[in-house]
Amino acid sequence: MPDRQPVPLGGAGQAMAELPPEAILRACPGGSASGGSVPSGPGTRPGGASRPPGQRRARDPVAPAWGRRRVLLLNATFEPLTAVPMRRAVVLVMCGKAEVVHGDPGGVELHAATVSLPVPSVIRLSTYVRVPYRAQVPLTRAGLMHRDRHRCAYCGGRAETIDHVVPRSKGGPHSWTNCVACCAKCNHRKADRLLSEIGWRLRVVPRAPHGPHWRLLAHSKEADPLWRPYLGSAA
Repeated sequence: MPDRQPVPLGGAGQAMAELPPEAILRACPGGSASGGSVPSGPGTRPGGASRPPGQRRARDPVAPAWGRRRVLLLNATFEPLTAVPMRRAVVLVMCGKAEVVHGDPGGVELHAATVSLPVPSVIRLSTYVRVPYRAQVPLTRAGLMHRDRHRCAYCGGRAETIDHVVPRSKGGPHSWTNCVACCAKCNHRKADRLLSEIGWRLRVVPRAPHGPHWRLLAHSKEADPLWRPYLGSAA
């Protein structure tokens, strides 16, 4: 749904969509205002200081971090839709298409020449968007770990890998009902044997999850703790 939504044009949204984030926005702890325009050009640095010719510009330690950061996008009904890149979230907020529900816990803000807003972690669309029904949830490592709460299906310890209850060598499918989270020790001990051969039992019968938030979890390697109230509990 949000992947097909066109980028709004005009006003502040167009300006922020056309330039790379590190060129127009910079994170400032504590939310202090930057004031003035961000200097640019081969001979200038932030703050107006110049560098000698031939000297390479130092890499901004902030830009790569939030360049990889993603923001949870909610429907107007607070239903989780997807995770969008930081710049996409900023454009939606600047154009009035969405509002910030939760900002950065550290109070970090993004500043441009004339505007500033808190670094968003969760945003909500201003108008409701109908989402097509999708019955099947793709099986991914992140989704499986969330379903099993990162606990081994055999001993209950911290899960580090995924195991096929019926090994693939014995015809076991790669599916939600045949895959479980597993610790490295149990995975090594079980190897390619059936549970009946070693006398083991599953702590919980694996099932395929249901719900709109599971499609989001299937594509999210690590969810922000502020997302949890909107993603629901593991099935």
